[in-house]
Amino acid sequence: MGTITRSFANNITTSGVLLPASLNNNSIANVTAYNASVSTGSMILLSTQTASNSASISFTTGIDSTYKEYQFYFIDIHARTDAEFFTFNLSTDSGSNYNVTKTTTTFRAIHNEVDTLALVQYATPSDLAQSTAFAQFGDTNEGSGADEALVGSMSLFNPASTTYVKHFIARVSTLNSGDYEIDAYLGGYGNTTSAVNAIQFKMTSGNMDGTILMYGIK
Repeated sequence: MGTITRSFANNITTSGVLLPASLNNNSIANVTAYNASVSTGSMILLSTQTASNSASISFTTGIDSTYKEYQFYFIDIHARTDAEFFTFNLSTDSGSNYNVTKTTTTFRAIHNEVDTLALVQYATPSDLAQSTAFAQFGDTNEGSGADEALVGSMSLFNPASTTYVKHFIARVSTLNSGDYEIDAYLGGYGNTTSAVNAIQFKMTSGNMDGTILMYGIK
């Protein structure tokens, strides 16, 4: 026992830090290789699109069976028309039509700049029930002021499946047209067993600015 203790002590500095020699490939802190059966995962940037007073942003390539999840990041989405909504729709024909039937549910937390309103509520006007309409990212009313914008992310799961519906979840934060901070959550599914291979984002009316990144998740 004394030999083991002295050997361990020789690998500790006077400040109590373990020396590199005390670690090997069996220690998580110094792993240099993983077993082939262990999935380390990664995010692969597939596409970046930027709108500048544009009607919409569409991703018509790169959504296929390569990845089981696709993530979209919204960077400073700015409405050119006040009090409109940021929306999306799915396509099964590479963007010829954006009309997949969807059921969604949304809720939001709200707080205004003058601190007179703070609440959490189900956003009934924003949900869909077996509708082919564009889905809103919550009841948010985007502001068109120079400093007003929306940010957030969305995940689309296993879009290439020909067995299951196409689930998605999203969360966005926006400074809206009434100077309210809105933190909105969206969940739902595209009710189709056809492969989804394109997605489009746009405002309910008017143009927009901003950048959307698309990642594939291994």
